[in-house]
Amino acid sequence: MLEVPQVKHKPDSAIGLLVSRRFGPLFATQFLSAFNDNALRNALVLMIAYRADAAGQFSAQIMIPLAAGLFMLPFFLCSATAGQIADESDKSWLIRLIKLIEIPVMLAAAGGVLAGSPTVLLALLFVMGIVAAFFGPLKYAILPDLLAPEELLLGNALVEAGTFIAILLGTIAGMVIATRHGSAAVAGLIVAVALAAWMTSWGIPPTTPAARGGAAHWTLLAATVRVIRQAAQEPGPFRSMLGISWFWLAGATYLSQFPAYVRFILGAEEAVVTLFLTLFSVGIAFGSLLCNRLLGGRLSASSVPWGALGIGLFSIDLWMASPPPPEAGELTTFLTFLGDPLHWRVLTDLFGIAASGGVFVVPLYALLQAMTEREHRARAIAANNIVNAAAMVISSAVTMGLIAFGVSIPGLFLLTGTATVAVAVLFWRMLPLLTVAQTT
Repeated sequence: MLEVPQVKHKPDSAIGLLVSRRFGPLFATQFLSAFNDNALRNALVLMIAYRADAAGQFSAQIMIPLAAGLFMLPFFLCSATAGQIADESDKSWLIRLIKLIEIPVMLAAAGGVLAGSPTVLLALLFVMGIVAAFFGPLKYAILPDLLAPEELLLGNALVEAGTFIAILLGTIAGMVIATRHGSAAVAGLIVAVALAAWMTSWGIPPTTPAARGGAAHWTLLAATVRVIRQAAQEPGPFRSMLGISWFWLAGATYLSQFPAYVRFILGAEEAVVTLFLTLFSVGIAFGSLLCNRLLGGRLSASSVPWGALGIGLFSIDLWMASPPPPEAGELTTFLTFLGDPLHWRVLTDLFGIAASGGVFVVPLYALLQAMTEREHRARAIAANNIVNAAAMVISSAVTMGLIAFGVSIPGLFLLTGTATVAVAVLFWRMLPLLTVAQTT
């Protein structure tokens, strides 16, 4: 049953919702948390890749995927238990506790930044993954408790848009850390951001426990199997999970290939990689908000297949627009890159892929929340996080396998686009299963 929140006031716009007492503190808390996660993750990867002292001690080829794996591992291990605890607790209180725990973690991370120690940050990355695994089910499962049904789509759009903007800003901060310039300032910043996230979490309205309390399932593998099995028994929500996972699979494919695509296919300098990431993040944010406008706030999956079709068609055109690899020589500068009309076609395709992704994924998150019973909503979100993590691991493994067999990076984009067109067709056929009773 779709729960209607006790507070009935409905803001007239995205700005109204952002400044509301019900939603604003949650948005700020998750935005700040996403910033810190990505600042540390990207700083670590760049430290490993570019600092001579790190390269002398460790093999970057092993350490970089190890870093990604250490952050994702807790999502497999802890999400099911995190979902159960979230369902049986006041979610706002639990968020405050998690954000409090995050403060000493960021203090330790600041020490690792100042020391320039990838080893310290690598160890902390696993701890950060645990914190993120426990926070993930909360930030989505609490939305239907705080928002009216007609606000749920806009709330998810704002969370999705904010997350990708925070990823962008965190990545830029990570670059500053990795280059040692301003490391002290950024170390102070991540601690200040952790404190700010804890402070904003105190503004999140309290909620009542959704389920009766019981012993938490700390047998992690059994708990994970149980929560996935339970999710698979609900066709509508489970199909939403699979769609969300495809979004993250495709997104991980693109994001992981941006540096190599810019360097070896476009022959451009590092600043163009930052441009790609910026455009991709802004495109996701734009598409997320556009989706709410297209659907008029209605909980509907009607935009989902169109979003998938957009991802597919823009991906195919990106393959067509990609030039042959350049001969060895100096890299194209940022301004020279922008002066080539062919590159504007590439940038347009990139923005189109990202915007279509926002249109595709936002309704799926809202429908997953709305179609799931409140008593186990957080566990459904936890199952979604587990499936998403598996999708990203699959993306990494398949990408490495295809490249090993000689598939080019533009070829990867073509395969991703073609497969996403097929996903669009599947979602057109599944539309009757992705419906939720509307409340007035």
